Amino acid sequence: MPITPTPKIWMNGELVDWEKAQVHVLTHTLHYGTGVFEGIRAYETDEGPAVFRLTEHIERLFSSAQIMGMEIPYTVDELITATKETVASTGLESCYIRPIAYFGYGEMGLNTLPCSVDVSIACWPWGAYLGDDAVEKGVRMKISSWTRHDHNTMPPASKTTGNYVNSSLAKVEALKAGYDEAIMLAPNGLVAECTGENIFVARHGKLLTPPLSAGALEGITQNSVSTIAADLGFEVVVDNIARSDLYIAEEAFVCGTAAEVSSINSVDDRNIPCPGPMTSAIAEVYHQAIRGQDARYKDWCELVR
Repeated sequence: MPITPTPKIWMNGELVDWEKAQVHVLTHTLHYGTGVFEGIRAYETDEGPAVFRLTEHIERLFSSAQIMGMEIPYTVDELITATKETVASTGLESCYIRPIAYFGYGEMGLNTLPCSVDVSIACWPWGAYLGDDAVEKGVRMKISSWTRHDHNTMPPASKTTGNYVNSSLAKVEALKAGYDEAIMLAPNGLVAECTGENIFVARHGKLLTPPLSAGALEGITQNSVSTIAADLGFEVVVDNIARSDLYIAEEAFVCGTAAEVSSINSVDDRNIPCPGPMTSAIAEVYHQAIRGQDARYKDWCELVR
């Protein structure tokens, strides 16, 4: 999806003009993929724009940095404030937000220890990643030929820029083959996650989602969905999912900040009932929660102003 420019981007403590938010070609992370980032959304609410689970996202950014041995030169509270300032500067009621911390210009080579750490926050209008009709229509999935990272190869628990080479290869492979998205398996052959979303599969009336040990990122939307599902009376189990479980699923969906909640209509050309009743119910409540329309989840929406 093309990016629509907004007036300002926050860079290292100040708002700069969009077109001036540039980095040097020898920026360390550009060469070695060592940055960490988040995907966050702000939504229009009755009280003005609010960022969905902003604090948890910024805390995860710091966790990713900790795993990478990166010291972010700001506090969690400072980046929360900076995010709100950036959203407010756009004048948008809803937008996608991309904070990124990266090793900057001045050092080259694999050693990151002498490198400076830069931080930027950008936001722009962006629709649902897999399509606005993805809940009802569903998305076509394929099992990727690319395997999700092993924990001792690349840390899947860190939302690191370099990790997404793996996801990008899988995504493009799926699109070229005529599918919408790819499901990635762990080195042991069990389901890990999709290229940018967590996955839920219904079997025997329960919702299953893979454990972190399978290489799934600890999803904030995944946590939101699990909470909503439990509140709706659905049983959610964190457990291993085999490839064959996908083919005989009673229903299935993916979730993430960009994709929100999107139904799966098939995996490797095996049709899955779509949209399933649990998926539809969860998606409806999630849609209300992110816009501050459900009092149970009001504290998930952090007002910009």
